[in-house]
Amino acid sequence: MLIHPWDAARDDTEWQQWLAVHDFGQLAVNGPAGEPPFVQPLHFAHDPARGEVLTHLARPNPLWSALEASPDCLLSVVDDYAYVPGPWQAEPDGPAEHGTPTSFYAAVQLRCRAHVVDDPVEKAALLNHQVGHFQPEGGSARVAVGEVPYGRMLSGIRGLRLEVTDVRAKFKYAGKRSAQVRKRIADGLTDRGGPGDAAAREHLLRRQRA
Repeated sequence: MLIHPWDAARDDTEWQQWLAVHDFGQLAVNGPAGEPPFVQPLHFAHDPARGEVLTHLARPNPLWSALEASPDCLLSVVDDYAYVPGPWQAEPDGPAEHGTPTSFYAAVQLRCRAHVVDDPVEKAALLNHQVGHFQPEGGSARVAVGEVPYGRMLSGIRGLRLEVTDVRAKFKYAGKRSAQVRKRIADGLTDRGGPGDAAAREHLLRRQRA
């Protein structure tokens, strides 16, 4: 992923706060020799204090053999994207049709080393942590070994702790454009009101204020 200086995360807090509420991504794992990588969409819980990501997958998933052969992997998360028409990006002293169309998006890539969790007690703790992240209001029984309703299901899954070894974060929101152009883009996103436009506009304005 190319990251220009004006698109880079300002600090760790910026990408960590974004990742706390963008917790669905794609885990890319090296495939067998001569084969493309395996890519698995999944929910996850990021724990910045421990520098790890927690998730789980069904036991028959083909990723397990790939991870055991090569535990280095990449978790990619992309969201808050919007298409920006060329005229919105045109500089004031040039024709509107010379503006360059582009994409706005936020992206975080976590390079990780995978640790498989098979111990039933550890799996239960991992699952309870995940559910607590996504469902803080409760409402579901806790997972406990040998107890209904989820204890019998533990054998059907494997837990996964992803030790984060490197982070690349990008917030591509007109960082090198003039204030006048950024205002035009913000107004255009407001008027269009399409999927993702409000989030993209907020990033544009937030990074302008920083």
